[in-house]
Amino acid sequence: MNIENINAQMRKGVLELCILAIIKRREAYASDILEVLKENRMIVVEGTLYPLLTRLKNDGYLEYYWTESKSGPPRKYYRITVLGEKFLEELVNNWQSLREIVGSMIDQMHTINIDNDTQENEQ
Repeated sequence: MNIENINAQMRKGVLELCILAIIKRREAYASDILEVLKENRMIVVEGTLYPLLTRLKNDGYLEYYWTESKSGPPRKYYRITVLGEKFLEELVNNWQSLREIVGSMIDQMHTINIDNDTQENEQ
């Protein structure tokens, strides 16, 4: 197994959560979303972001509006819907539960390693 592929799959798995969290803070243009993701070391390309935004909109979690731009064509700004806020809350709850479970398993792994090291040193 390639660790880079696994890391990419894990990031993709939480990308919707991250996008909704960004837009919940404030309405956002796609490049704004990409910038926040980049600042948080979640490197995403436009070819990944736009289909996700479209799917979230089609599912009723986001809506958008157009606004004139001083430096080019009109911009599409996304905002979260009431349904999107409920979905985000569910995602956050699931994420926190998953973090707790995985964290516990990792802690147990470290405890087992410490116990094994102690037993080896006693022999």
